[in-house]
Amino acid sequence: MNKAHQHPLEKILDQRIAVIDGAMGTTIRTYGMKEADIRGERFKDAKKSLLNNGDLFTLTKPEMIGDIHRRFLEAGADIIETNTFGATSIAQSEFFVDDPREHGGRKNPDFYQKVIDDSFLNELAWDINEQSAQQCRQWADRIGTATSRHRFVAGAIGPLTVSLSNSPDADDPGFRVVTFDQVKAAYAHQVRALISGGVDLLLVETIFDSLNAKAALVAIREVLDEQNQGRQGKDQQAKELPVMISAAVGRGGETMISAQTMEAFWNAVRHVKPLSVGLNCSLGPDLLYPFLQELSEKADVAICCYPNAGLPNPLSKTGFDLGPEDMARYMADFARGGLLNIAGGCCGNAPEHIAAIAKALEGQPPRKFGSHAEPSFARRSETVSRA
Repeated sequence: MNKAHQHPLEKILDQRIAVIDGAMGTTIRTYGMKEADIRGERFKDAKKSLLNNGDLFTLTKPEMIGDIHRRFLEAGADIIETNTFGATSIAQSEFFVDDPREHGGRKNPDFYQKVIDDSFLNELAWDINEQSAQQCRQWADRIGTATSRHRFVAGAIGPLTVSLSNSPDADDPGFRVVTFDQVKAAYAHQVRALISGGVDLLLVETIFDSLNAKAALVAIREVLDEQNQGRQGKDQQAKELPVMISAAVGRGGETMISAQTMEAFWNAVRHVKPLSVGLNCSLGPDLLYPFLQELSEKADVAICCYPNAGLPNPLSKTGFDLGPEDMARYMADFARGGLLNIAGGCCGNAPEHIAAIAKALEGQPPRKFGSHAEPSFARRSETVSRA
């Protein structure tokens, strides 16, 4: 870590475990919004259902999204994520473009090239990302000033509904519905808009398909290089944004589509030199511990973990099994095991969960990494001695 050019968040990670926010979708559901609320005026004539397109609330219910950011910040989050999990032209096309499969056709690179070139989808993706970043920025700065504590905005870059690793056609295993360059172009457009909106860092999260994530990471690098090239012409200092990388794994500990082990996943992304690498979503903390431990032993950067609040449970208030006290207990165990630098919650984690997690982590030492790291056997021995 270059101390002379250390990012403010890196300084915090040297001192304590930072807290990232919880689940946007889970919290939105508590506001009782309907499909008509998602549409608002701008999308009232959309032909397809927008029911699960929560990213659109950034544009149609900005006051609600701002209130959610406020609540997570007041719960103790150091980092809040933009409401842009599916805010690429490719992801948004699921809600606004007719599916050719319904008429005897199929989705293929020609279909997705039209998506990439579609002016409506590009304008929509830009507006969601830029405005969401601005909303986060406003609340992070407001709460940060009021509490004299720096808060950070992470541009959320989520997975897609298409895969670069697998074919959807069992009879044609070499077929891909989309190309690497098309996925990269969609992510690059998203990254530009997030940067325009004022994010502090970029979070490539819930990685099911490592090749899709590679396209996002290449897009980030190319956009930063492109923007820094313009700064050089104006005699301005080059700007870098830290990158966080977070994968979703199944019960065997492999990424869910590309089936990479933790070691293979880390080796696939370590060249990016991210601020952090970690795990989120998919599993509750009870099942995630051994996989996070393996990643912690392999990676020489900060470790981030924000699991689901257990398994889905339709009878639960949040739709998931674990309450705030449960998540606090598990995350405190992770911290005592020397596994955490950044912690929070994914699906099922409302502001109350984040408040409990933040309180449980107070005073817990952060995991040491980089040049300060202890040998992995020392961390394991210390954990055993505490048990």
